[in-house]
Amino acid sequence: MYNVQQAGAVLTIDVGAIADNWRQLAKHVGKAECSAVVKTNAYGLGMTKIAPALSWAGCKTFFVTNVAEGIELRQCLGNQRVFVLHGNYSNTESDFLANDLIPVLNSLKQVSDWSNFAKKSGKTLPAALHIDTGMTRLGLSFSELNELLNTPDAFDGIELVMFMSHLACSDEKDNPKNSLQQTLFYDACKKIKKRWENIEFSLASSAGVFLGQEYIFDIVRTGIALYGCNPCLHQKNPMKPVVKLQGKILQLQDVDSSQTVGYGATYNVPTKGRIATVSVGYGDGILRSAGNKAYGYIGDVKVPLVGRVSMDLVSFDVSNVPKNLVHAGAFIDLIGKNNTVDDIALSAGTISYEILTNLGQRYFRNYIGE
Repeated sequence: MYNVQQAGAVLTIDVGAIADNWRQLAKHVGKAECSAVVKTNAYGLGMTKIAPALSWAGCKTFFVTNVAEGIELRQCLGNQRVFVLHGNYSNTESDFLANDLIPVLNSLKQVSDWSNFAKKSGKTLPAALHIDTGMTRLGLSFSELNELLNTPDAFDGIELVMFMSHLACSDEKDNPKNSLQQTLFYDACKKIKKRWENIEFSLASSAGVFLGQEYIFDIVRTGIALYGCNPCLHQKNPMKPVVKLQGKILQLQDVDSSQTVGYGATYNVPTKGRIATVSVGYGDGILRSAGNKAYGYIGDVKVPLVGRVSMDLVSFDVSNVPKNLVHAGAFIDLIGKNNTVDDIALSAGTISYEILTNLGQRYFRNYIGE
């Protein structure tokens, strides 16, 4: 664990803003339940810090990727429901039972394994069932679902508490695939409802929440929006910002136009100016694709990232910044009010999810609003 003096950068995470974002989404979905997706260490921001705050705000259902994440999450939660999206890997069923975790059953084998384990344990065990409506990723095909529904003992020992699917293009509001998947899911829900009257239905994640009431069903699975990123393309971000990243200047160099910056000499200093070298790099999640494209801020002055991103270093042209604001030990905002996670993702040719989940472990992490 780095302290603020030892670290090359400070990552400030506003846990209160995450809780506020959850409250906003919960209000938006009305009578439906708003759950929280905290997989991949809460999108890189710290699951054991964030999940309790969401629980305190009123969140009662959480989703993680695998059983190991589920065990870690259970240790910092009370009796809230925890669903494991990857389902029960072979021979992990006892871990689910011991830690009160609910598998999302994605395949015929997972259904069979969970049923057999439930019967051997002499218990009726909860599970969610996942149908693939167009991702071709996880989930049962429609033929497999029909096979299960036509097999009388397929769900012996299983209490199905949720039926779910996942939208492929929900961040593109006008994409016709959204309505196609919604129709397929709705038709499948009618089959499920005939057998399980009290089961919950879930289709929408963060972006799906904003597609319309017909996508919301009983429970939504909010993820990226909780962490302050824009869930919808080409629309104003409705969420509160959560992350601020400040990199520490190690050294300043006065240069002239005959000099280049970084590996490969990909940037030539156009005129006399100043280059600030900052102690972060791709080893800390600053993507190499951001070289010569991204930018930071010192106060309200925009400073371009110049040259290639190195493993532990990156350079900025600070020629236009007043000299009294630039010195060794001063900070450059790598992510902040003027350059959001979404802005940095765009400049690096990627998505906000990748920026967040790659934020490194060498930062001093400053949690506020807890």
